[in-house]
Amino acid sequence: MKETLKPGIRFEHTFVVPESKTVPSLYPESPEFALMPEVFATGFLVGLLEWTCIKAIKPYLDWPEEQSLGTHINVSHEAATPTGFEIKVVVELLEVDGRRLFFSVEAHDGVNLISRGQHERFVINKAKFDTKILEKAKKNTNHN
Repeated sequence: MKETLKPGIRFEHTFVVPESKTVPSLYPESPEFALMPEVFATGFLVGLLEWTCIKAIKPYLDWPEEQSLGTHINVSHEAATPTGFEIKVVVELLEVDGRRLFFSVEAHDGVNLISRGQHERFVINKAKFDTKILEKAKKNTNHN
């Protein structure tokens, strides 16, 4: 992490909602989701908020050796957004506590505020993380 990674970093990201990011596309295996409205899915909203936070701090990390993973999210999903709408996400880094980062996040679809809340991320060393995941995978008794 670079010394310039400090609270106050703000970043905006826009994204046009495609059909592939609607509720029926969230889990194609789910017959329940398949019957639901074709609006921007909460699961994809969470990913969009995370993506924006990643883009905000990427210049302040030794990318790609250092990356960040989401560890907590507390957000609303206040309004449905149809496909074709452009969503604007605004994030701000509020606190840096060692490798733990705290953000405020907000998203608007041009008509409604669709989300607001907080997100926490943790800066990792990718090589060390990958090694730990490989060790964990070796302990999995549920695979063939």
